[in-house]
Amino acid sequence: MTSASTLILASASPRRAELLIRLGLQFSVSPSSVSEDLLPGECPEEHAERLAREKAREVGAKNADSIVVAGDTVVVLEGEILGKPEDRRAALGMLMALAGRTHTVVSGLAIAFPGGAMHSGIMTTDVTFRSFDRKVAEAYVETGEPMDKAGAYGIQGMGGALVQGIRGDYTTVVGLPVPLLLELLELGGVRYDFGSLVTVTREAAR
Repeated sequence: MTSASTLILASASPRRAELLIRLGLQFSVSPSSVSEDLLPGECPEEHAERLAREKAREVGAKNADSIVVAGDTVVVLEGEILGKPEDRRAALGMLMALAGRTHTVVSGLAIAFPGGAMHSGIMTTDVTFRSFDRKVAEAYVETGEPMDKAGAYGIQGMGGALVQGIRGDYTTVVGLPVPLLLELLELGGVRYDFGSLVTVTREAAR
């Protein structure tokens, strides 16, 4: 076993960065410039995984010797994708639509490895919001927290006060599903060793 290549997070999201920090990993940040527009006929799962792959591919092309991790997260309510709100009015509308209901968070993840290999996948988690009125939603919007988040809330921040419960993986809702991250790393021959990444040779894996 040897130390793995340099790790790069292809995202400016402090929430994804925080999850990598909690794993004790050293990494650099290089956000992608991929457009997040929905393609015609694209379902939420396809959309999230496609964008994750495109982001990993773009940043990986500039960092061929590095392991590049990229993700994309969408909130889905009755089949409709709720992206990042364009303004406070849109954020308020999203929050009122989610109040007292269960929605699904879909997180796509892709990892580009040195040599050109890429592995990707998705994880989903159901989130139930407690019932709340317009005044509560307006007060949350005024904090500014919803404005850069899919579905107009952040479960790891003040938005957690809107959540009644979840069914599934918490890190998927945050935007970087850790179970899937570890699975994809292993598919690429890299093992998480509690604070570091190591490349597993075929002989060591036996």
